[in-house]
Amino acid sequence: MKLAILGTVGVPGRYGGFETLAENLVRYAERHSQAADGLTVYCSRRAYSDHPVTYHGARVRYSRLDANGAQSILYDAITALDAACRGHDRLLILGVSGAVVLPLLRLVSRAKIVINVDGIEWQRSKWTGVARHFLRWSEVLAVRYGHEVIADNQGIADYLQTAYGIAATVIAYGGDNALEGHLADAVTFLPKLPPEYALALCRIEPENNVEMILEAFNGSDRPLVFVGNWNRSHYGRQMRARYVDRPGLHLLDPIYDRDALYRLRRSAAVYVHGHSAGGTNPSLVEMMHFGVPILAHGCAFNRHSTEGKARYFNTLGELAALIRGLNPTGAAQLGADMREIAQRRYTWDQIGEAYFRLLNRI
Repeated sequence: MKLAILGTVGVPGRYGGFETLAENLVRYAERHSQAADGLTVYCSRRAYSDHPVTYHGARVRYSRLDANGAQSILYDAITALDAACRGHDRLLILGVSGAVVLPLLRLVSRAKIVINVDGIEWQRSKWTGVARHFLRWSEVLAVRYGHEVIADNQGIADYLQTAYGIAATVIAYGGDNALEGHLADAVTFLPKLPPEYALALCRIEPENNVEMILEAFNGSDRPLVFVGNWNRSHYGRQMRARYVDRPGLHLLDPIYDRDALYRLRRSAAVYVHGHSAGGTNPSLVEMMHFGVPILAHGCAFNRHSTEGKARYFNTLGELAALIRGLNPTGAAQLGADMREIAQRRYTWDQIGEAYFRLLNRI
């Protein structure tokens, strides 16, 4: 098998869930001698200051296009065609934005196409008009022209079965990579953390119920540490301006340092997950490995990810009641349940094995 991984910013993973997935698949392949005929990861040159030609045994090829934004469609299409022309017989495509090239790929190449459709992107509230229609059309092309379709959550698989009549393979994400940090005193850019704090960690977008979480903790006895890209959008700046001076609310800018994130997660008393879209969320399964009780939005994706064993909310009142109702005994059991699920379902060895089993089978 000669495999190309496409559709991400690249490796090492520094951007998001797909990049983390690509990195861990590369590391799995190195440990277990997968893709014996070669493994290539396509990367955006602009995203990296260094440009090594190999990474953990995989070949790295660079495009001068951006992997995100307006150039992402061209980036995905051109790199996929390049991979096919270079003789790769398996193309693992992460995301649907480049699906416009799939009909041509099927005509000019005999490579098997495996595509992870991500989280029903076109339904997200941030997409409207032409962008929404394009993503919907891309999803249709991905499902029609991919040889195999991967869903990262049973809720996504159920949607694909209903909408298109296809049986997607469900493969989630690993989260045990979050345990690789250390409680280092050298982490100096974190503020002094309050005791028994709740933690929220997400992109600051309405679909992640940011305002609901902030309002639920506003005036609560339990402090909240909320990490996000507050300055990225008008919505984020508006939320920060409204809540930054409220007692007990600690609004922090994005943190990418592994040890700092480890410290934040390990020291939290409870985790609040407001995501209401997008399938299995990497930040959720990462947090589950810490054995911390989780209060999650009650969408089907989160319920599937946590096997119905977290505590769920859909309204401000429900979240406020969950915060007030936390007690040490119940919290300990809830945290233990989350860790057990994570260790059973969300390790990168399990995810890597599932991906390469599928890639070798087709």
